[in-house]
Amino acid sequence: MNILKLRPAVKDYIWGGTRLSKEFDIVSFTDKQAEAWVLSCHDDGENIICGGAFDGRSLKDVLENEGKDYLGTNCNKFDFFPILIKLIDAKDNLSIQVHPDDEYALKNENQFGKTEAWYIIDCDEGAEIIYGLCRDMTKEELKNSIENNTLLENVNRIKVKKGDLFFIPSGTIHAICKGILLAEVQQNSNVTYRVYDYGRLQNGKPRELHVEKAVDVINLKAVSCDGSPLGETEKKEGFSETLLSSCELFNFKRLDVEESAVIKVDNKSFVSLVALEGNGVVTHGDTCVTLYKGESVFLPAGIGEVEILGAVTVLETRV
Repeated sequence: MNILKLRPAVKDYIWGGTRLSKEFDIVSFTDKQAEAWVLSCHDDGENIICGGAFDGRSLKDVLENEGKDYLGTNCNKFDFFPILIKLIDAKDNLSIQVHPDDEYALKNENQFGKTEAWYIIDCDEGAEIIYGLCRDMTKEELKNSIENNTLLENVNRIKVKKGDLFFIPSGTIHAICKGILLAEVQQNSNVTYRVYDYGRLQNGKPRELHVEKAVDVINLKAVSCDGSPLGETEKKEGFSETLLSSCELFNFKRLDVEESAVIKVDNKSFVSLVALEGNGVVTHGDTCVTLYKGESVFLPAGIGEVEILGAVTVLETRV
């Protein structure tokens, strides 16, 4: 078992920009790069391994056929690879949308639902997100609001800043608005119900909305959220560690490495490392793998101590 460096799957949705290619050197043959899926075993966008014994194979294929033990014991409760991690560049507003919970998604989409969390890497001054309803509503009121184009009057619009964290449970109506660059850690699902898309056209036609299903799953209670509190920052030898979010699905931290950080990868979970700022090198035994801004590596469960060298800020995620 050793370090697996991953090539991301890139999505060119209409609201995307160019920061992922210009600032993160994400390779793409499209004009826009809306999302880079930097840890993914999803059929809609699988990671390909770069270098080593598994060069050119998908991470999903390797895990299914070569390395089920790579996942760790915490993954035994899942019948699927549990998480998906994205870098998202919202040059324009994303649609207002919702994700169903597991029960509804399994029944209606043959996929699991989606709970997710956003870490704001950077944003324009005054940038905002949409998070939850601002008043209690009935299903009929919500449906009328969507159909009458008054939905924006009934949602919370929250200003964001660099370093903010937002936890979005399934059923929460939400949207990333323009001018935001973020990292998203989410349940491994691609089920999205759009309810409002600003009247945009794609290929001359409005994008599909999913009003009936969305109304079925949206939390109709008013919510209040100015951001999810971060955990305390713990100073360690050569780096600092800040807990960003933890739930039954995932646990992720920001590691601010000054010169060197030694982390332990036990048999409970694999570890995903994504470089958000700076450049570094990840070492294990005789193996050294570069980790530049925007790149990601997969550390199999149980490999023991791994060292990160260099001045680099890293998103560390475990199950």
